Amino acid sequence: MAPPEGSFGRAPTPRGEVTILTTERLLLRRWRPDDREPFAQLNADPAVMRYFPNPLSRAESDAFIERTEASFAERGYGLWAVERRSDGRFLGFTGLWRHTFEAPFTPAVEIGWRFAAHAWGQGYATEAARAGVRFGFEQTGLDEILSWTSVLNTPSIRVMQRLGMTHDPADDFDHPRLPVGHPLRRHVLYRLPRLTWERGEAHPSAGS
Repeated sequence: MAPPEGSFGRAPTPRGEVTILTTERLLLRRWRPDDREPFAQLNADPAVMRYFPNPLSRAESDAFIERTEASFAERGYGLWAVERRSDGRFLGFTGLWRHTFEAPFTPAVEIGWRFAAHAWGQGYATEAARAGVRFGFEQTGLDEILSWTSVLNTPSIRVMQRLGMTHDPADDFDHPRLPVGHPLRRHVLYRLPRLTWERGEAHPSAGS
């Protein structure tokens, strides 16, 4: 039976309160109007969107920002805009998103990320996602955080592994929002339970 709305954990962050997260190199913050143009460029880049069904139009990209701002207002978490602290450059997003599409593991909260190509290969996705996971467990009170992607998306799978998430092939699934025969339809699912994280059993893999 699916859990009722709001039953993912305890002691949630108050709705509408957006926490700014800081890591060694990054600032995870709410979105600003000047993020829209670089975010639209990111979402229109075929390389960035390689493992998504299609690039986004400017209108779709702007609507994405509006949805995540609404999530912060409603649930106290969402997808943070990520900027580099050294120069303030916008890099992409990382954060927590509640999904309700039909699958054996939903409703569920996912840790996700998307970064501009110029930010790849520097460990930013892992660094930001670790901050998002910590927030999810310590501030939002989630009992489990999941992540999933196409079986072809090896870069994101490596990030999941570095976060200490575990994979059971029995959890893999065909994404219901992609048609039969679509090359991205088969997805892997990774899990990180709160108790595993609290006990320190989710040991990050070597690397950033």
